[in-house]
Amino acid sequence: MLTQMTTRVLEPGDLDAALEILERDPVANAFVTSRVLVAGLDPWRLGGEMWGWYANGRLRSLCYAGANLVPICATPDAVRAFVDRARRSGRRCSSIVGPAEPTALLWQLLEPGWGPAREVRAHQPLMVTDRMSADIAPDPYVRRVRKDEMDVIMPACVAMFTEEVGVSPLAGDGGLLYQARVAELVGAGRSFARIDPDTGQVVFKAEIGAATPTACQIQGVWVAPEYRGRGLSEAGMAAVLRYALADVAPVASLYVNDYNTAARAAYRRVGFEEVGAFMSVLF
Repeated sequence: MLTQMTTRVLEPGDLDAALEILERDPVANAFVTSRVLVAGLDPWRLGGEMWGWYANGRLRSLCYAGANLVPICATPDAVRAFVDRARRSGRRCSSIVGPAEPTALLWQLLEPGWGPAREVRAHQPLMVTDRMSADIAPDPYVRRVRKDEMDVIMPACVAMFTEEVGVSPLAGDGGLLYQARVAELVGAGRSFARIDPDTGQVVFKAEIGAATPTACQIQGVWVAPEYRGRGLSEAGMAAVLRYALADVAPVASLYVNDYNTAARAAYRRVGFEEVGAFMSVLF
């Protein structure tokens, strides 16, 4: 029997079926799941379309197509179908990101038309933990950023983003979207920092960027350059992890560039273990 395959843009009525796919890998899919839980599948609220790939009438794989293009539980046949749709619609995303294997195939097929990329990060270890390490004491000075501290945290966020991604988040719209996202995390109590009480400078910061009842994802880890090499990232991450596991979800994750050996070692000391890999293609 021939397998009948098709793709289409999912609609709000497809929410339960989409969540069933997302819940197959709650850690790797935390970013997209968190958005879907808040916004549903309406493209305007979601900030992009959710493409579904069907085999014999059953939803098997997803692809989020917004500011990021994200393959989700995508088989090779699904990836090829998503590539066909992406080619027809043209590149609208600023990055492709997801589990390394399907993302690599997605980019391999899209690169002739969409390339070259500004940067390809082919192997970004995905790290996970569900417990605190006994070896690293949480930094007692790391706390939630208050809503009236946006002017304090914003320069550190811009510095981190520029250093990590290679372009400023203030480009294009003057930073309106980025500032809104930072404000969203601060308002939700998911932005954390150690702030020097004498200078008002952010010494360490990190956010819990995605959160579901099952898993959360820590992002934006940054130490001010002049404070690096003092172990502040380890103690700071331990503090953020304590908040994450106590208040947000039973499992915390993050992904890190494979060449950042110091960060990977620090996260292992805090208690994270590598369980897979992501890949990112930056435009």
